[in-house]
Amino acid sequence: QVQLIESGGGLAQAGGSLRLSCEASGRTFSSYGMGWFRQAPGKERESVAAISGSGGITYYLDSVKGRFTISRDNAKNMGYLQMNSLKPEDTAVYYCAASTLTYGGRYPANYPYWGQGTQVTVSS
Repeated sequence: QVQLIESGGGLAQAGGSLRLSCEASGRTFSSYGMGWFRQAPGKERESVAAISGSGGITYYLDSVKGRFTISRDNAKNMGYLQMNSLKPEDTAVYYCAASTLTYGGRYPANYPYWGQGTQVTVSS
């Protein structure tokens, strides 16, 4: 079992920045891939970014490339999503997820463990 707790969401203005954190416990942190997903009202959940257990492989949704950075600190059992140049369309509930694979990629089915979600709201 893996427990995930997100933090760092909130309200930001367009062009601003937020940093989401995900604290993990329950398994050897470096053994599994992590992902960040988001879901806006009335829309399907989508993958924003993913990172392998070692941090050597990453994936980004096209619309966030160059603005968001996924990272992890295996010594601290922490995952992060740095979000810069925020846009109103980034408004959503953001979820941290853990895979049973060393890299889960962008597919939600590869992530059996999910955090409770944190709201990100970007005003124009």
